[in-house]
Amino acid sequence: MANLLLTKLNDARWQVNLSTPLWLEYEDVLKRPEMQPFIAEADVDIFLNGLCSIAQYHEILYLWRLLATDPNDAFLLELAVKAKADFIITYNPKDFPAAASFGIKLATPKEFLQLMGDLA
Repeated sequence: MANLLLTKLNDARWQVNLSTPLWLEYEDVLKRPEMQPFIAEADVDIFLNGLCSIAQYHEILYLWRLLATDPNDAFLLELAVKAKADFIITYNPKDFPAAASFGIKLATPKEFLQLMGDLA
């Protein structure tokens, strides 16, 4: 489902939001040695450049590390709050127990695509 969602990133129905920590996380994960059989480093750079071209950039000036069960994922909640996002799309909704208090819904890629009418 995540692959299908990636093909729809530039859909006019939603806005992709990005911060420096999220961009760096994507770069780190996609350029790990175990990813090399699946995606070339040059393709990662092309993807990240494309993502930057369609995303709304947000500078995060505050840290709410205690509002996520995994402090390494707290930057996602910070970005969602700053962007006034409706959703955080994640496979780990348990990592964001405070999201609802900010009016942010949590959905897996499949759940999000179903809500948007792209999956039956």
